Amino acid sequence: TAWLPDLILGVLGTAAFLLDLGADLWAAGQYALSGRYLWAALVLALLVLASVALQLFSWVWLRADPVGLHESQPPGRCLALLHFLQLGYLYRCLQGLQQGLLVWQQEEPSEFDLAYADFLSLDISMLRLFETFLETTPQLTLGLAIVLQSGRAEYYQWLSICTSFLGISWALLDYHQALRTCLPSKPLLSLGSSVIYFLWNLLLLGPRVLAVALFSALFPHYVALHFLGLWLVLLLWIWLQGTEVMPGPASEWLYRATVATILYFSWFNVSEGHTRGRATIHLAFLLSDSVLLVVTWVTHSTWLPVGIPLHMWLPLAGVCLLLGLALRLVYYRWLHPSCRWEPDRVDGARSLFPLPHSQLPQNRRMIHLARNFFPKAKDQAALSGKGEVNGVL
Repeated sequence: TAWLPDLILGVLGTAAFLLDLGADLWAAGQYALSGRYLWAALVLALLVLASVALQLFSWVWLRADPVGLHESQPPGRCLALLHFLQLGYLYRCLQGLQQGLLVWQQEEPSEFDLAYADFLSLDISMLRLFETFLETTPQLTLGLAIVLQSGRAEYYQWLSICTSFLGISWALLDYHQALRTCLPSKPLLSLGSSVIYFLWNLLLLGPRVLAVALFSALFPHYVALHFLGLWLVLLLWIWLQGTEVMPGPASEWLYRATVATILYFSWFNVSEGHTRGRATIHLAFLLSDSVLLVVTWVTHSTWLPVGIPLHMWLPLAGVCLLLGLALRLVYYRWLHPSCRWEPDRVDGARSLFPLPHSQLPQNRRMIHLARNFFPKAKDQAALSGKGEVNGVL
């Protein structure tokens, strides 16, 4: 019974992904039928690039998982074919639902079944977050830019925009709940903190998307240069922080490139220590860039059609920004818990648990990110000091 809400959320998350995918394909088809081939090509290009990245992440993680962990999976060649056909993420969603249904049907599920269900759901949550910022958020930005440039919105455009917001909202909430699963002391994180976390992320993301969409509508040929310039700066910043999440150097650069894309739109913590300083730097950087984009629109606003009520959108975006900043301060001041992290739960350096527990599957990738997201308790941080390197005691 306890797993029923998680199972329902898994079904809804998979349905939201399929709905968003269908809406984007429908929008691309409508653009092509109306002769707007460039817009259709851009929508499909974003879909393909994001899908390829997701399949790479999924495949690399499967290859890096312990031998014998996924006993019920098809042979390696079948898995490779699924990922080549861009079905790896959807397969993972169905596998997670199958394992969740198995746990729910058992009166007393084994510890391994419970841990394995958590393992699968954590990977799905991380992949869903990556898909959100690699495909859904850029699709939302592109859709808004097209509406701003054309001066009107068709019904399929509104459907694509609404499903994009739904996908972003679901991914943010799901990711926060996944981080909660990794907490050593789960009661520390309440439902209220999840709601506040979801709201401040969404309220800060909305004005950023609008600013980039305005710039894209005015200067469609320069937005790629703008993104590439900021993306390279953010990629360098991530590299200087020395991330160690993926199993190999090549896949680590894929992770860094993906996180740089996330940081272009929103905040994502990638390493331990000095989180407040890094978050402040990133916020100031993003706000400065967004203000410059809006100022550019103000000086060239006559280029856009008159049918778009930007005199209402921009003040609303400003209110969302201020409210998001206030909720972010509230969250980190009163609702963000600190935890006592066990070293082996992150890197598996040595076991501190009894033998039966040490054999249970643990998703070290997500635990590593949760360790970055939730700081150590002050007394534990003071004891760690110089004895800790890369999160391992």
